[in-house]
Amino acid sequence: MPPSFNPCLINDASGDPGLFIPFAFHNRAIVFDLGDISPLSTRDILKISHVFISHTHMDHFIGFDRLLRIVLGREKTICFYGPEGFLKNIEAKFAAYTWNLVRNFPRQMTIHATEITEETLISRQYICQEGFRPAEEPKKHDFCADVLYEEPSLKISAEILDHGIPSIGFSLKENFHINIRREALESFGMVPGPWLFQFKQAIFEARDGQAPMAVPCEKNGRKWTQEVKLTDLAEKIALITNGQKIAYVADAAFTSKNIEKILRLARGADHLFIESAFLEKDCSQASAKQHLTARQAGELAGLAGVKRFTLFHFSPRYDDPGPLFYKEAAAAYEKHWREPKGQTITCVQGPPGLPAA
Repeated sequence: MPPSFNPCLINDASGDPGLFIPFAFHNRAIVFDLGDISPLSTRDILKISHVFISHTHMDHFIGFDRLLRIVLGREKTICFYGPEGFLKNIEAKFAAYTWNLVRNFPRQMTIHATEITEETLISRQYICQEGFRPAEEPKKHDFCADVLYEEPSLKISAEILDHGIPSIGFSLKENFHINIRREALESFGMVPGPWLFQFKQAIFEARDGQAPMAVPCEKNGRKWTQEVKLTDLAEKIALITNGQKIAYVADAAFTSKNIEKILRLARGADHLFIESAFLEKDCSQASAKQHLTARQAGELAGLAGVKRFTLFHFSPRYDDPGPLFYKEAAAAYEKHWREPKGQTITCVQGPPGLPAA
């Protein structure tokens, strides 16, 4: 069975930043950063439920307009998270357009936006039919831990990094992973499909184990549906392992405070996506623009003990930079790699592995 989510960069490594994370067997996706999102299909864009913005430089936020254009007039709620000043930025986006016709839309589309500061989360809601005027006064909540968002199956953590302005790094951690035994499905004639997502959610939410689940089956050309108790179904087809972890670090200076925060965010990740704008020979430029070099990115990946890393946000000054960037990063990774306590590192560039059940 595939992993629960499959992250991929929206553009190539020299294009606008953006990480698209679709969920298996579920019509849903999460996005880290919204640069140019034109490579995404309308179908993919409509899957997006949560958007996490590192900072609102144009190349990280210009895709907001396309996203809004696609979902306009649909029955949908999207939750946005961004750095200090984010509510002002998103309200300026809304103010750039005329909304006199939206009150005629029969379906309600809502934007829920949250601004992240060191100690506070400030949230506001914007409803399409009301011309995206703020529907309420801002609500403030303490932000005293790194966990930004949580649901039964996963949590998203954040670290506020320095890029001359606040630039937020994110990680997505599955609380645990439910592996489906394919051979068991076949032996019982169970047909894979969306019901597997519902089954996993029931386990994540610790629902009543005696509750029945409707399972589609097929054998020898005969199709039927059978009801199986959740506990019995779990015993037959599921193996529980450590959850998958993804980390995303966009623009950030190579400073001691940032290093500490990045390592805390990325430690033990199955896959780290990390910006790398310059080669080490141009480290003075990287320092002046508060970006990372390939060597620095590889060093951070190694110190964090990640299983796999992907570089992105290459400066356009380089022609065909991929091989040079990865050669430099890989050397630093191997030199500085440290195994996270209690975890086993299986690969650098291969598919992220999972611990044995």
